[in-house]
Amino acid sequence: MKTQVKALVVGGGAVGTSIAYHLARAGWDDVMLVERDELTSGSTWHAAGLLPLFNMSYATTHIHKYSVDFYKTLEEETGLNAGFAVVGNLRMAQTDERMDEYMLYAATAETCGVPYEWLTPDEIKARWPLIETSDLKGALYHNTDGYINPADVTQAMAKGARQRGVTIERKWQADGFEWKGDHWDVTLSRMVEQGGNLVPSDEQVVVSAEHVVTASGNHAQRTAGMLGIKIPAIPVEHQFIVMDKDPALVEYRKTGGAEHPVIRDADAQSYVREERGGWILGVYEKNAPARFEHGVPDSFRADLFPLDLERIESQYMAMIHRIPSCEESGLKDDFNGPICYTPDGNPLVGPAPGLRNMWLAEGFSFGITAAGGTGYYLAQLMVEGEAEIDMASLDPKRYSQNWMTTEFAARKNEECYDHVYILHHPDEERPACRPLRTAPAYDRQKARGAQFGWVNGWERPNYYGPLGAPDNFDHDARSFRRGGWWQYAVDEAKAIREGVGLIDATAFTKHIVKGPGATRFLDWFTCNKLPKVGRINLTYALTDHGTTRTEYTIVRLKEHEYYLVSAGAWTEYDADFLRKAAEDKMGEFGYIEIQDVTTQWGVFAIAGPKSRDVLSAVIKDADPATALSNKRFPWLSARRIELGMCPVNAIRVAYTGELGWELHHPIEMQNYLFDLLEQAGAEHGMKLVGARAQNWLRQEKSYRAFGNELGRDATPLEADLPRFVDLSKEFHGKDALERTGVRVKCCTLLIDGPDDADPWGREALYTPDGTRVGRLTSGGYSVAFGQSIGMGYVTPDLAVEGTKLKVRMLDKLWDATVTCDSPYDPKNETIRKDG
Repeated sequence: MKTQVKALVVGGGAVGTSIAYHLARAGWDDVMLVERDELTSGSTWHAAGLLPLFNMSYATTHIHKYSVDFYKTLEEETGLNAGFAVVGNLRMAQTDERMDEYMLYAATAETCGVPYEWLTPDEIKARWPLIETSDLKGALYHNTDGYINPADVTQAMAKGARQRGVTIERKWQADGFEWKGDHWDVTLSRMVEQGGNLVPSDEQVVVSAEHVVTASGNHAQRTAGMLGIKIPAIPVEHQFIVMDKDPALVEYRKTGGAEHPVIRDADAQSYVREERGGWILGVYEKNAPARFEHGVPDSFRADLFPLDLERIESQYMAMIHRIPSCEESGLKDDFNGPICYTPDGNPLVGPAPGLRNMWLAEGFSFGITAAGGTGYYLAQLMVEGEAEIDMASLDPKRYSQNWMTTEFAARKNEECYDHVYILHHPDEERPACRPLRTAPAYDRQKARGAQFGWVNGWERPNYYGPLGAPDNFDHDARSFRRGGWWQYAVDEAKAIREGVGLIDATAFTKHIVKGPGATRFLDWFTCNKLPKVGRINLTYALTDHGTTRTEYTIVRLKEHEYYLVSAGAWTEYDADFLRKAAEDKMGEFGYIEIQDVTTQWGVFAIAGPKSRDVLSAVIKDADPATALSNKRFPWLSARRIELGMCPVNAIRVAYTGELGWELHHPIEMQNYLFDLLEQAGAEHGMKLVGARAQNWLRQEKSYRAFGNELGRDATPLEADLPRFVDLSKEFHGKDALERTGVRVKCCTLLIDGPDDADPWGREALYTPDGTRVGRLTSGGYSVAFGQSIGMGYVTPDLAVEGTKLKVRMLDKLWDATVTCDSPYDPKNETIRKDG
């Protein structure tokens, strides 16, 4: 066995073999894969092998599409038939709302170049007469995917990897990882049979690897323990049954009938496909338990759990309804095996939190579909430093090490499993494990009708519904169109534009960066000029490729002390990048101290034409009338003030584009401050405002949002933010940014859409002649213009005010016009208003 390699991949399932293959194909000629048992002996061997092409996630859809295209090339390269049956994928809808969901899915698919077609019930019946269609509204059909043999595709990728120089070692288990400063020492133990179990022997070897990738599947909790981190990848039981031959199906095929596509009956929580004259039924039922929360027993190898038929009885009866001819078919075989999940259903792909050159590829609930694309894009991350798509939504650090626990992961993964086939509204909020992280004012906000969203574990008001509404009000209000919450968000947005509103922004990520090296480091780390003491700047930290890695508001507190504010959803993601960058440069710039103070400071954002009036009533100052004037407290400045008895670090900035302040306060004083502001605001009609209205308002100002317009697939110049890039100085990623140029450009669009719907930010953009030219990254409603609004990317020649485009919404093209940057108050006169 080799004892020194460039990259060591731990795990020999479909995902691990794909990663090894793609690392070799990307040019790394010293890659080794180790598997504790046999290749495919984890969840791969009992997977159903379905290849659903698209997903609500832009990144995951790209990954799935790559896999489907890639698997079709394997036989030519390796000589092994991967068993890919390109029969298509038929997603049926029993309700109009399910069709709305599919129309949004289709819009996302379009932005990734995934083909599809719509079928009516009659068209379904004409193609596949065994399917009962009388209760269907229609279906979304992808003819390019289908199903594959999981073991065969894994062996084909393994052969392709070997042909490219990868070493594959079976029956070796990783038993320890130690970072040596520039490489990992990985202790491997030879695995041996003992009483039917697979156990480590005394034979060990230490392999030195510059990079390590863990693709350990069901063993992710054991991996996490050895690495000293939390990985929220825990398996959940998944059942499917194989039925005996269906005579009607056999006759249908004998007389020339084409093989049925994978039949997805989402409203019945099941999928069905043909299997040698019979059918396979797979289900996503409620109450499927998580397993192996604390590790996989030695006795569990390529094993299964007992079948629980009572749990899937309703899905079985639904299958008989959908394919009546199968009623007399007997049960041929059954499977109930572990399938790994994560709380949001997307895998964990990317650098491990807090560790160097340790890469995770864990938590694949659709592992066969994702394996090929994961290998391709993760290899890009490792070899080139970035992938061609933004992989942030899959980054393992989206679940913070500070609060994520095994219990949380297990319960959320169970929820995710039984939510596979629910209606996935874009405003979906899942209830399990909530509330978990709450700011002090949570109970007060709830009592005032707050309907909460989930952000990095925090409860954050999405909007304020009617007082006395039932607990399930928010759930009942969801829709793919304008849900029950829509009018409440409209009223909140108008309150800020016309009067004053108060927003809870406590979830913001907050860091203190200080020390002798802090100024030089931040000047190199970010692309804008650093502010003077008492002032603020918006700036960006870039990737090695010059794209946007993180957005910061930087407040300069002292000469070498800074307060950094970034997106609340990305605390660990930002912290890890910031700390590692500082560690790398400390020898050059001097000592740098970084403190994550997110949970120490609450934040209220007060905004609107009357916001100064509210604050003036409670500020303690020798001259309250002028304390908040432009002269004493100018726009884009920060001051320490006192509101009643609460010390506040106030920042004159507003994400809504109105006159306003962010009020950063000691979190233990939050309830006092909330009550004080609420009482003072009553005289001015102050309204509590949620995140949905704020999202609409920031689009009226063309304020880019990280994770939407800002990400690792576009530079700040492509985001059309040259005013925040100081090309006169040297900064990380500058050369790459200048080399990249402007391939696409962000713009804001006003949209003449349907009367009952707004874009969600996943839709494709077209020219009037029907040529697809870009995609939306944000969407919503504008109270200032009385119509839908969106932001997105198109080619630079189209990102010009007045350009006429089309937006795909609800399977129709609607007129859209590129507007000026910051269409509401483009000269910032409102936000600079004096008093």
